Amino acid sequence: MTKNGGHVVIGKPLFVTFLFLLVAIGALMIATLSRTAATTAAAPFPCTCSGSCASTPPQLNSILHYATNRAVPQQSRAEIRVTFDVLNSLSPCNFLVFGLGHDSLMWSAFNPGGTTLFLEEDVRWLHRVLKDAPSLLAHAVRYTTRLADANALLASYRGEPRCLPPRAHLRGNTRCKLALSRLPAEVYEKEWDVIMIDGPRGYFAEAPGRMAAIFSAAVMARARVRPGVTHVILHDVNRKVEKTFAKEFLCEKFRVKAVGRLWHFQIPAAPNGTVGGGGGQAFC
Repeated sequence: MTKNGGHVVIGKPLFVTFLFLLVAIGALMIATLSRTAATTAAAPFPCTCSGSCASTPPQLNSILHYATNRAVPQQSRAEIRVTFDVLNSLSPCNFLVFGLGHDSLMWSAFNPGGTTLFLEEDVRWLHRVLKDAPSLLAHAVRYTTRLADANALLASYRGEPRCLPPRAHLRGNTRCKLALSRLPAEVYEKEWDVIMIDGPRGYFAEAPGRMAAIFSAAVMARARVRPGVTHVILHDVNRKVEKTFAKEFLCEKFRVKAVGRLWHFQIPAAPNGTVGGGGGQAFC
């Protein structure tokens, strides 16, 4: 996610290509929206905007935003395509995103009729993004971890039974320092088909780091009850913490694609309703 002046500006040819992609998606997905209108009316999607934005297809809001704004997604086109292909095959689905940024309208537009929820640790940044994109569904979350503690967390988590299968869980699990135990209720109450980890910040010692997000995504995925796998998409794997924690909790055997700085995992539910990866006290 791009923040605090780190905007990425692309040249006109690539921007036009990107805009045409959104137009095409809009044309394809508006039909889907019309087919699911009855379902949506029965279970309205939360929207913080006023006026007509609640009735405007997210693709049109996204096209308008990127056509009038030079701040665009930080991920490369090839990296974006990985998530686009997953959502295109599953939408409408439940899509959870750790991090909020200039790409958030795009991710929401790729999942019409589904639930796309963003979790952001920087409250001021959250309000800044929602000011320009009020239709997004986003929550502020508080992390108790620090990037500086990543090595200690990795070395010590096995000493806490509530961090390990079969007792690993999230809601209310304050004993496990890697568990996101106080997220909004709807995060725990839904099963997420796709989880993207592109936040929180993890590039300076006092930042929260993505250790807890990676661990919690693994717990959610392995606790899945509905049929199918959970797609977990992790960005910035060029950094040591992201790569190390992904190998520990998301498991190389479940990695199906690596593009640029992005890894894509397809994680099956753990057998017998546990969280473990192979019958023992381990994820992988």
